[in-house]
Amino acid sequence: MTQMLNRAAWARVIPFVLFIVILALRGNWPASMQSMLDPRWLYGVGVLVVSGALYLSWPQFRELASDQRRLGWSGWTLSILIGVVVFELWIHLTDPWMLLGHPTATFRPVDDDGSLLWGLIAIRWVGAALMVPVMEELFWRSFFMRWIDNPDFESVQPQTVSLKALLLSSLAFMLAHTLWLAAIIAGLLYAWLYKRTGSLWAPVVAHGVTNGILGIWVVVWGNWAFW
Repeated sequence: MTQMLNRAAWARVIPFVLFIVILALRGNWPASMQSMLDPRWLYGVGVLVVSGALYLSWPQFRELASDQRRLGWSGWTLSILIGVVVFELWIHLTDPWMLLGHPTATFRPVDDDGSLLWGLIAIRWVGAALMVPVMEELFWRSFFMRWIDNPDFESVQPQTVSLKALLLSSLAFMLAHTLWLAAIIAGLLYAWLYKRTGSLWAPVVAHGVTNGILGIWVVVWGNWAFW
């Protein structure tokens, strides 16, 4: 496996793995240690660590520097629209049979009196709406989807990605989320955007819009299970 991943691949894999590890740590934080550190702040640690990893690896993400101009206004509009559609699906496709297990690290930024903790909310929203879309799209679409077609994934043009790669990467994306039906549709739509526009910014923008609106909706209505 090591020989199959080059420097550009590791630049996309490592931030994703770091984020998953920190999420797992937060979800399994021992009760005996909660008096020392509120596990909710581990999300902020994750944002800092993963953002730092992305910053250090930024020269490896050449497509993000060139794709922004290529996306164009029509691409941005389509990406925003897809982001809104995925948000709507995410909050409605919630029947029991549409769930894959149960969330292990939901985020409830309120104190014992039920008052909102705006510092925690800001960290969670920034991470979900700004950091996560870049980190996940670099991993799932830029790397994994193209890697399925060719280990030399940077040589694969997004427009030429095979149906097999699109489906398998979307299936894997689904397995990383509790709302499996909403997640597989989201994965397919984000992958389709990347393939159609040829720009990674398209799924990044769509993903960011989805997560950004979802975060606002969660706080306004107190539906913390979605966080």
